[in-house]
Amino acid sequence: MTDQATVTVGVIAKEIGVSDTKVKKAIETLKIEPVGKRGVCKLYAPDVIDAVRNSLA
Repeated sequence: MTDQATVTVGVIAKEIGVSDTKVKKAIETLKIEPVGKRGVCKLYAPDVIDAVRNSLA
């Protein structure tokens, strides 16, 4: 897993091995709010990776 303080949808998708679109839909379904923004990129806490992975399993 990544050791960054925050992750983007792209990082989550790469970590899980699915498309960005599937990750975005999972985040929307789980009603996960971003912890910040960098430009137009939403930043999420690293524990979101496990939540998204479990919802797609």
